[in-house]
Amino acid sequence: MSWLSLAIALAAPSEAALRFGCSTLTIQRLDPLVEPGKVPSAHLHQIVGGNAFNASMSGDIGEQGTCTTCTFSEDFSNYWTAVMFFKHPNGTYKRVPIMQNTALPNGINGGMTVYYTQQDFNSNGNQKITSFKPGFRMVVGNPTSQKSGVPGLKFVCLENKGTRFPELNDFPKSPCRGGIMTVHHFPACWDGKNLDSPDHQSHMYNTVKEAFNPAGACPASHPVRVAQVAYETLWDTTQFNSMWPRDGSNPFVLSYSDSKGYGTHADYLFGWKGDSLQRAMDSSCMFQGCENGRPLKSQAVNNMNRCTVKTQVQEDIDGWLDAMPGQVNMKK
Repeated sequence: MSWLSLAIALAAPSEAALRFGCSTLTIQRLDPLVEPGKVPSAHLHQIVGGNAFNASMSGDIGEQGTCTTCTFSEDFSNYWTAVMFFKHPNGTYKRVPIMQNTALPNGINGGMTVYYTQQDFNSNGNQKITSFKPGFRMVVGNPTSQKSGVPGLKFVCLENKGTRFPELNDFPKSPCRGGIMTVHHFPACWDGKNLDSPDHQSHMYNTVKEAFNPAGACPASHPVRVAQVAYETLWDTTQFNSMWPRDGSNPFVLSYSDSKGYGTHADYLFGWKGDSLQRAMDSSCMFQGCENGRPLKSQAVNNMNRCTVKTQVQEDIDGWLDAMPGQVNMKK
């Protein structure tokens, strides 16, 4: 039986939503989806998740990892986004530190918050949600985009770590008291056949609306409803507020030389072990209620922070830099 026919045959309601933290696994120029095998890749990423992460990745990742930086110890998936830099008026760059989300346990080392929701932020709904399959991967957004207002790809000017609105289409226009949050919502409609596509997007269909509002119905071309995956990454821009340019121009730039934010994007590579994600999607748990074996195994923050991978690209990413890694200095 095909995955598509199986999903239709099992079209019973399911009721689970996951929200969990993942500490930083590594920050380096690797991208096994868009630039497999290339060391270094074109621009810098923050990666979280399982330690099977490498320049090239294939097969069942859930069976390859030995540790993960995520709360759920059965999740060896990898989640990554571009890195944010501050550009000083003198033309040099400094990487912006990453903060943990206030809704997560204390002590998480940077990282991001990951969501797998079924209907919206508050309700599980009554649709059957099909787990991704081993080898599945996808990308949302396009670093070359010059278009503003892509649904699900947003910035938030934080008053504090709990701020969620308003969501902006590009970088904030003035200093933010609590930092900046980047938000990435992935499509939740799958064609039921392909684990990937040449552009890493066509096997998915996006019916996502703003924030965590319920996504629209899946079309016949992509009929399988999968979990709504989303990332929230909190950037501690506050240390740069006193250095904001006098002309009021935005001083922040994403690591592929994007000072507007239109090209914001994120990558996902499925790596849940065995049937763990499907078991979660079929359960009645919500958020932290899914931890401690109900139904998913979870781990302490110190174990999350202990997981790491080898640095393959030896370059300075932490000092004041004349140019971002892999990029030509952007002239004013």
